[in-house]
Amino acid sequence: MKKIETAKAPGAIGPYSQGYIVNGLAFVSGQTPVNPESGSIPEGIELQAEQSCKNVLAILEAAGTSAEKVVKTTCFLADMTDFAAFNAVYAKYFVSKPARSCVAAKALPLGVLCEIEAIAEL
Repeated sequence: MKKIETAKAPGAIGPYSQGYIVNGLAFVSGQTPVNPESGSIPEGIELQAEQSCKNVLAILEAAGTSAEKVVKTTCFLADMTDFAAFNAVYAKYFVSKPARSCVAAKALPLGVLCEIEAIAEL
C-alpha cells in the first residue's frame, strides 16, 4: 500500500488519507468542494461540483493516473434536486463514463452540497 498525498487537494479533516494505491488501483477518498489554496467553499451546486471534481483529479494525478482511468465513482448529494446540475458538471470531467453510484446524504461534512470518491486504474 502506498499513501497518496498532494497539496493540490484539501488535506483530510479527520482520521483518513486523501487516498491509497493498492494492487494497481488508486482509491480516492471522498472529496468535498474545499478549495485547497484558500480553504473556502464556493456557493451553489455547479461551483461545488466543479471544485469536488478538481480535487479528485488532483489526487488522481498525484497517484499517476487520470479521470480517463476511473472505473468507479460514488457521488453524494445533500439534495437530489441538484442531480441534473451536478451531472452537467460531472460529465465534463468523467468523460469515460465510469460505473457510478449517486446517493442523497442527509448531511455532508462542512455543510457542503456534494462529495465525490473514485477508484481508478493506474
